[in-house]
Amino acid sequence: MQTANLLPLILVLALVAYGLAYMRSRAVAAPLGGIRNLKALPFYYAARASLWCGIPALIVLAAWVGFEGRVIQGIVLATLPPELIPTSPGQASLTLSQISNVAAGKLNPDFVPEGIAGAASLLETLRSNSATFKTVLVLLIAVLGGTFAWFRVMPQVNARVSVEATLRRIFFVCAAVAVLTTVGIVFSVILETIRFFGKVSFVDFFFGANWSPQTALRADQVGADGSFGMIPLFTGTLLISAIALLVAVPVGLLSAIYLSEYANKKVRAIAKPLLEMLSGVPTVVYGFFAALTVAPFIRDLAETIGLEASSQSALAAGLVMGIMIIPFVSSLSDDVINAVPQTLRDGSLALGATQSETMKNVIFPAALPGIMGGILLAASRAIGETMIVVMAAGLAANLTANPLETVTTVTVQIATLLVGDQEFDSAKTLAAFALGLMLFIVTLILNVIALKIVRKYREQYD
Repeated sequence: MQTANLLPLILVLALVAYGLAYMRSRAVAAPLGGIRNLKALPFYYAARASLWCGIPALIVLAAWVGFEGRVIQGIVLATLPPELIPTSPGQASLTLSQISNVAAGKLNPDFVPEGIAGAASLLETLRSNSATFKTVLVLLIAVLGGTFAWFRVMPQVNARVSVEATLRRIFFVCAAVAVLTTVGIVFSVILETIRFFGKVSFVDFFFGANWSPQTALRADQVGADGSFGMIPLFTGTLLISAIALLVAVPVGLLSAIYLSEYANKKVRAIAKPLLEMLSGVPTVVYGFFAALTVAPFIRDLAETIGLEASSQSALAAGLVMGIMIIPFVSSLSDDVINAVPQTLRDGSLALGATQSETMKNVIFPAALPGIMGGILLAASRAIGETMIVVMAAGLAANLTANPLETVTTVTVQIATLLVGDQEFDSAKTLAAFALGLMLFIVTLILNVIALKIVRKYREQYD
């Protein structure tokens, strides 16, 4: 049985164990005078049976799926004749691909060596046996776990303590997985960045003003060394993000203030959903809009007033990106403003303040921590955007502060460097990891600054 079919079957068994344990707890409590004589409610006995049925089975299933492929591949490769045994990871991958194609019927066995055809037959047998053993073992563990928990439904057993302890462990594992995933990502990026700095000078990367990572294949070719200065990329990123925030923050914040404090219920019921629909528009649609409408309009407008503007400019990308992130600022700010206690409004109005004075001097400072969170989310969204920049701002890494010129961003270059078949030993590809680490550090600094602002104002209203 396939893993996708085993998961719902385990869920069904867990539900059956839940129902049987619930009925047994009620039956055990009946002669004693009711469920008040049990150490826990029937729900806890049933939940414990469900957990005992499902969790061990899922753990075994996850472990089996995680190691099944490697074990089978190791057995198959070990049975190959000596002349066919691969001597490198690349050869091993090619041999396994050939064996898998023969086993799947995509490759005629007559066109491969006899040892490969035999390994393909063995691979099919091992996969079939593995699926059978996996199904039997997982279902057996689920049934045994549910049966054990069913027999443990006793009046003197406090199932609530057991269930809560199990749930705490599950929550801890989930939190640990999230934390360890973050740590693993950071360390993997750091290791690749260290490899990059083994090929490119630290000074050239951080202080270089030229970005041209197109290294040649041979050392005697022109431009074989490339240029890896990150300053143009981060300048373009900050320029486009600043333009986007200059559009999104005032419009989004003022929209939130109007919808939360001044608009009537009918206007709010119509305007708020329409505003939030902007966040559901695909970024490629924004990119088309920027490339086909906004960028030509900016170029023509600049020409009419005597300025020179590129057909792909930072201003076009920033304006459209600002429109895209307006809902992030508006929706979050609106929710935060509405969450300010009504007593603060009533107290301010009772002292004679106008509605605008109440908004400016009472509500806005109280909501500022949440508003900063919305602005930070919008800034992170702007910094991480790729599609709009590719289509509206271009790929040229120009060191400029002129919003009418073509620029590029860090995320665009990361995507460009990793497109297609790449060799992960070249400085060109490793540069993507170095850029990713620098972008992570910049985002972390922005988070720290925002947290300090949030804590400063939160202390005044706690």
